[in-house]
Amino acid sequence: MERYAHISFPFPIIFSCFFFFTIFFIHGLLASSSQLNQTQVEIMRNLSKTLNSLTGSNSEWNTTNPDPCSWERVTCSPQSSPDAAVTQLSFSGLGLSTTKNSSFSTLLFDLICGLNTLEHLDLSLNSITTLPESFFADCVGLSGLKSLNLSYNGLDGALGNFSNFAGLETLDLSFNHLTGPVHNQFDSLSRLKSLNLSSNRMVGTVQSLLGGGKVLTLEELVLSSNNFSGNIPNSVSEYANLTLLDLSQNSFNGSLPNGFGEFPKLETLLLSSNNLVGDIPASLSGIATLSRFAANENQFSGTIPGGLTKYMRILDLSYNHLGGEIPSDLLSPPSLESVDLTGNHLEGAIPANLSQGLYRLRLGGNLLNGTIPEAIGLLSGLKYLELEGNKLDSGIPSQIGDCENLTLLNLADNRLRGGIPKELGNLRQLVELELQMNNLSGGIPNEIFQLSSLSTLNLSRNSFSGEISSEISGLKKLTNLDLNDNMFFGSIPSSINNLNNLIELQLGNNNLSGTVPPMPSSLTIALNLSSNLFGGSIPSYLGSLSELEVLDLSHNNFSGEVPNSLTKLQSLTLLVLSYNRLSGVLPQFPPYVNVITNGNVDLIGTNDGTGTVTKKKRSSLMIIILAIIGAFLGLGLIAAVLLYVFSKRFYRVEDEGIEISENPPQIVDGCFVTSNSIHRSAIDFSKAMEAVSDPRNVTLKTRFCTYYKAAMPNGTSYSVKKLNWSDKSVPSGTHEKFGQELESLGRLSSSNVMVPLAYVLTEDSAYLFYENAHEGTLFEFLHRSKENILDWSSRYSIALGVAQGLTFLHGCAQPVLLLDLSTLTIHLKSTTEPQVGDIELCKVIDPSKSTGSLSTVAGSVGYIPPEYAYTMRLTMSGNVYSFGVILLELLTGKPPVSEGVELAKWALSYSTRRDQREQILDPRVSKASLGVRSQMLSVLKVALACVNLSPEARPKMRHVLSMLFNAK
Repeated sequence: MERYAHISFPFPIIFSCFFFFTIFFIHGLLASSSQLNQTQVEIMRNLSKTLNSLTGSNSEWNTTNPDPCSWERVTCSPQSSPDAAVTQLSFSGLGLSTTKNSSFSTLLFDLICGLNTLEHLDLSLNSITTLPESFFADCVGLSGLKSLNLSYNGLDGALGNFSNFAGLETLDLSFNHLTGPVHNQFDSLSRLKSLNLSSNRMVGTVQSLLGGGKVLTLEELVLSSNNFSGNIPNSVSEYANLTLLDLSQNSFNGSLPNGFGEFPKLETLLLSSNNLVGDIPASLSGIATLSRFAANENQFSGTIPGGLTKYMRILDLSYNHLGGEIPSDLLSPPSLESVDLTGNHLEGAIPANLSQGLYRLRLGGNLLNGTIPEAIGLLSGLKYLELEGNKLDSGIPSQIGDCENLTLLNLADNRLRGGIPKELGNLRQLVELELQMNNLSGGIPNEIFQLSSLSTLNLSRNSFSGEISSEISGLKKLTNLDLNDNMFFGSIPSSINNLNNLIELQLGNNNLSGTVPPMPSSLTIALNLSSNLFGGSIPSYLGSLSELEVLDLSHNNFSGEVPNSLTKLQSLTLLVLSYNRLSGVLPQFPPYVNVITNGNVDLIGTNDGTGTVTKKKRSSLMIIILAIIGAFLGLGLIAAVLLYVFSKRFYRVEDEGIEISENPPQIVDGCFVTSNSIHRSAIDFSKAMEAVSDPRNVTLKTRFCTYYKAAMPNGTSYSVKKLNWSDKSVPSGTHEKFGQELESLGRLSSSNVMVPLAYVLTEDSAYLFYENAHEGTLFEFLHRSKENILDWSSRYSIALGVAQGLTFLHGCAQPVLLLDLSTLTIHLKSTTEPQVGDIELCKVIDPSKSTGSLSTVAGSVGYIPPEYAYTMRLTMSGNVYSFGVILLELLTGKPPVSEGVELAKWALSYSTRRDQREQILDPRVSKASLGVRSQMLSVLKVALACVNLSPEARPKMRHVLSMLFNAK
């Protein structure tokens, strides 16, 4: 090693090498910092300035690096090359808005049009309301663009021609407010593979859209939730490359062409919610690629063709007029997973040959008879079995107990006889067991009490007997227990107090006796012990059920005084004590509690004017009360279902006809609802009609309404909402009744409810006046505005405010139910002051015009409770489900539907493991502090309870509000 010590290098040589290396290194850095040509660099810098100045923040798009190819949301190709060029821009959800600066739209698209190498452009989930004419006429630089996504923006007006975009392969314009006919706008797109126009207000026919036959490359065509009409032409079969055809939720009529069997590649065919008639084409069975076919909610008749499901995975023909027997081979193909034939006129037996791949089988609401096939026991993957509302007259096969993944078993309203097989105790995943309204008998097997996941157990209106076993405490998750109208005897087991999740207990019309044991404090909906043989004093500990709303002790042998503790039931609305042996002085109950005491001759303070109820073994007061409530709900249902004519789909916004009118609408009648002198002096009806005739004053469109901003002569602005009148949604010729309904709503006093100040009636419309909600809708704040991310304090205040508004509406003497509860119908006076809107829809609908099914009209996609698809009832629990989705939006920051997946379903799937629940929360908010995260997790529990798949398991809004307050 010594020899190396004598080697030396001259300093000038070392310095020179270092100098040249440094120059080379710096040159390389400079070269790599600018991969784009100068033109594209300038365009990108200008684009950055424009977007960041408009959104008010560059936190969503970091452009500090001098190389645009390194920016987020920008993709260049080829990577790290001097020849790189911008090929992809993704500005989805960036908060871009053209509503405050109309010139921005032109500037934005002019800059984008200069990027002649661009292949993919995503501008979805913003508030770009207009597409400038220059984008269609002069944007020749984007001829190489392959995909364009403008969905979820609120784009208005008619479509221009896409002739300058000949390279487009994917075009998504869904969830906007586009109007007008579709004819030849897409004829030049000879390479187009995917076209999505869903959820707009476009009109026309399939023939006008495809009549040119110049876009034969189409693989996906989605036209759902528009105003398209007419027949489906035979020429549609010319599009041989189609894999997805979605024509659902429009107004198509006529019968299906025979050519529907000529699609060699079709995988998904959706025709739901139209006016289609005639037979289901047998030719569909010849499409070997067809895996999903949905034609529910139409008027198809005839029989179901044999072999239809030969290649299918999913079939939905529910709510049509199909008759005859179910083909013997319909349920047998091995690839079949889900079949829904609910609500038809099918008769005969259920086929015994069943696919072992089935996870859902829904045959309810038909005329099926005979036995339940024992082969059902072979369906190891079956999760949902719904056979309710038929004429099945066999016993329940024990083989059902082999379906170990079953979560819902609904055999209600049949003629089933015999007992409950003990093998049903093997269904450890079962959440809901509905056996009511049959001829079943015997006792409840103890094995049933081992169903640890069971939430709802309904055995009412049968002939069950025996004692209620103390083993019932094994149903740890039980929320609703209904044993009404049976022949159970003996005492109620004390172990019932261990059911800590129970919110409803129905034991009326049995032969139960003894004393009433302590009940779980979780009871909120009802405790019904009517028409039994209970005696002795009414237990004072019933007064500890602070959340209980209905208590029925009628038609028993209770004696002594009514305990004062019952007056402490803070949530109580109905107390039924009639036909007992009570004595003494009736305690003073709050005025909002309806106390019924008939038939207690020694009870002082009894009100004999409350009505007389005679005791019958099989008819309790609770049944009568429920029947009355059901009648009112039925009337509400008839009213709600009319909206089938008003909006023939889940979330479609009708064509409001907002083109500029030559003259303002002619006022037929105009009245004030408010007594506030400031509003009465400020509102000018004529001036408001001038405002609504100009589409530039539109501020919001929801499913059923259009909102306008109307400036009054004194400078005050009001929000004017237009309701559809022309299609008889509002009862023509009943102006007086209409006014009375609105005046009753105007008297509602809640700061969290949007109440009308005045209304105007015209020949074909109705207009309602409200105070301006200055901050817009909650949807806009959560999903479109990126200027300010709502902090948790604001979100929590909004959640409380909406809950208070809903609790108020549900607590009215005549409860106000909401047809459409979503973040689009929640208006913000400030970031902490929400108001629930669209409260009048259920009050102003003409019930004589109702057709269709409730699921077609009630709610927006993502907010619709699953039971609305078949219950035909607008309910409080349905509103609770929609509110739960709103809570989830506040917690996650996600829209109600994302990439085809509903937010509620996504959250429920994550919530099965507690260690995953934090992943549901919006990280931009939850990471603020441990306290915030803890409170968000508490509110998440409330949200998950609200979106429970079982409507009976959902809490009442009063209880929801209480839980939210406790989360603080």
